[in-house]
Amino acid sequence: MTTSVKNNNFLPPSLISNLQQVLITRNDGVQQPPPKENESYESNSKLSSAVVDDQDSEKPVILVTNGEGIESPGLTLLVEALLRDRLFNVHVCAPQSDKSVSGHSLTVRETLAATSVELSGATAYEVSGTPADCVSLALSGALFSWSKPVLVISGINKGSSCGQKMFYSGAFAGAREALISGVPSLCISLNWKKDVSCETDLKDAVNVCLPLIYAAVKDIEKGNFPKGCLLNVDIPSCPLTNKGLKVTRQSMWRSSPSWQGVAANRHASAGHFMSNQQSLGIKLAQLSRDASAAGAARRLNSHRKNVEVESVGVAGKQNSHQTVKKYFRLELLEKEPENEDANLDFRALEDGFVAITPFTSSTSGQSEIETCVSNWIAAAIRREQ
Repeated sequence: MTTSVKNNNFLPPSLISNLQQVLITRNDGVQQPPPKENESYESNSKLSSAVVDDQDSEKPVILVTNGEGIESPGLTLLVEALLRDRLFNVHVCAPQSDKSVSGHSLTVRETLAATSVELSGATAYEVSGTPADCVSLALSGALFSWSKPVLVISGINKGSSCGQKMFYSGAFAGAREALISGVPSLCISLNWKKDVSCETDLKDAVNVCLPLIYAAVKDIEKGNFPKGCLLNVDIPSCPLTNKGLKVTRQSMWRSSPSWQGVAANRHASAGHFMSNQQSLGIKLAQLSRDASAAGAARRLNSHRKNVEVESVGVAGKQNSHQTVKKYFRLELLEKEPENEDANLDFRALEDGFVAITPFTSSTSGQSEIETCVSNWIAAAIRREQ
């Protein structure tokens, strides 16, 4: 049996010959000898790579991040879909671990590591920081060679970013960091239902949001996209049965925080929860600072003997010779919204609409940007019909 290997970068010999002739005629009329037979493949590969690079440089650049980390299936499915049609030059800069509720925190006075990863053929890096760190680094020009992408997308994330959730959301913060930097952005989330939703729903959510992404990129390049705008896009839990797109306002809905005291000896993970979440690099960066703090504490307490006491009860009067250590775990409990206004993000999402909540960095009012986004979506839909 004969096995043939196909070189995907191979260009037709006639095209190679034509390109070489152009180079010869431009070289002050000096004729160059034809390439040797064993040089043909090398020349072919170089020219193919140059053509591919030129093609990529001409495509609109999209930066993708998320809140759940580089290994999140929602991010992977979105990146694969954006690359499938070969319309975009896709770059990825996402946290190396789950930072879903990191808010808009930036890491200062500590060193972050950006590590290249293989992700469906995209130029991708995982970063030991928050989503806001990732977008800030990516847009700075220190990591990628381009100046600015056309669009930044944060998603697809599990769980909505409706209401006051967006203040906690690392995913929303990534999109907001782009807005602050002057780049249009989308934060895309699926209204994930625990024990109900599955990966197929994420695939369907990708298909639902792709037309919106295509329309946004096209109109950003034409100057028709609302200026200084971030769209928070929440997709219902059954994406393919959605009732359509609806421009909404931010509600006051939020998850209810529930703090529970736990005993370290019963819940070993409680005492080590934070340390397990931190990377080795962050631990090393904190070592000298912790050592200084420990030294200061030893000097402060050099004239008295302290006894560390674990407690899960409510704090009471503290003995001056005791250091009380307590352990707590936080859970965010979902609750029904109190406001039933159909135009608020959470209600529209629960009613089966794709809720699109606009935010702006411009001086125009919220109602003005909502009207502007409504008109843009209506025009984009008309073009597709």
